[in-house]
Amino acid sequence: MSDERAERIADFVESLRVEPGSKVRLGRDFDPRDKAGLKKRDGAELLRAGVDMLAEYQERLAAQDTYGVLVCLQALDAGGKDGTIRHVMSGVNPQGVRVSSFKVPSAEELDHDYLWRYAQRLPERGGIAIFNRSHYEEVLVVRVHPELLLRQKLPDRAGGSGEWKRRYREINNWERYLTDNGFKVVKIFLNLSKEEQRTRFLKRLDVPEKNWKFSTADVQERRHWDDYQYAFSKMLSATSTKWAPWYVVPADRKWFARICTAAILAHTLIDIDPRYPEVDDETRKGLRSARRKLEREAPPRRPADPYAARHPSAVRKKRR
Repeated sequence: MSDERAERIADFVESLRVEPGSKVRLGRDFDPRDKAGLKKRDGAELLRAGVDMLAEYQERLAAQDTYGVLVCLQALDAGGKDGTIRHVMSGVNPQGVRVSSFKVPSAEELDHDYLWRYAQRLPERGGIAIFNRSHYEEVLVVRVHPELLLRQKLPDRAGGSGEWKRRYREINNWERYLTDNGFKVVKIFLNLSKEEQRTRFLKRLDVPEKNWKFSTADVQERRHWDDYQYAFSKMLSATSTKWAPWYVVPADRKWFARICTAAILAHTLIDIDPRYPEVDDETRKGLRSARRKLEREAPPRRPADPYAARHPSAVRKKRR
C-alpha cells in the first residue's frame, strides 16, 4: 500500500467520522444523499479496488493472529445493511468473517445483562466479526420503545435520561476494554432519508420476489421516525470516542454507501498494518531442508520447483 493511497483513503474516511465530543443533529449535520462528487459509473471500479484491498489485508490479519476487528452496522429498516455486507465482503475469505444478526432477545438472553449476547459473538484474534444491528439497539429501539426495558428484568429504575447516560458510559467502557485488548471496533451508521426508505418499502411491495422482505411492522415503525432520529443523534454524540469513533455513511445511494464502507474497513486494516509472521533462523533452516527434499522428488524432465520456474522474479524477491 503506497503512502499516497493510504492518505487519500484516510482523508476520505475522515469526512465521515463523527468528531468525539461533538453534538450531532442528523438532519443538520449529515446529508443522506451526499456522494462526495462521485458518479455511479465510477462506483463499480472503486468498490472492486476496495474489496481487493480488504482481501489482501484480511489474509495478513489472519496470519498475524494478534488483532481482531468488530464491525457494527446500524441503520433503520431498508437502510441497506444486508446488501452492504454482501458486496463489501464479497472478496474476503469466509472462514475469517462471521456475521451475526440480532433479533428480539430470547428468554435466555434476557436472563443475562444486556451486553451478554453481543459478547458471545465477538471476533477471535485474526478474525472479523460483523454485527448486523448491534449492542446499540439497546440505546436505540429500547429508547424509542421504553416498555422493552420491563422485559430486561432490571432493578428498580425509572428508565429516564439517567438510564441512557449510564448505558452510554457502560458501552464506551466495554469498547475501550476491547480495543485495549487488541480488538478494533468499527461503527458505521447507514444514514437513510425518510423518502428513500418509503421508496424502498414500495419496491418491496411492487416486486413479488421482494415481498418476503417487507413487514407491516416496518410501516408502524415509520411513525417513530423523529424519535429514532433523536435517538441516533444522542447515540452518535455520546459514543463516538477516540478509540471507537462512529462513521456516518450517506445511504440513499447504495453504490456510494458500499464504497464508503469498504474505505472505512480498509482504513481500519491499514491502521492496524498486520504483517506476515517472520520465521526465525532455525525454522528457516528447516524450510531449506524441506525444499531440497521436495526438489529431489521432481519427475524426469520436470523442473525441481515448478512455481519458481514460472515466477522467477517473485521468488527471488521473496527470498531476499
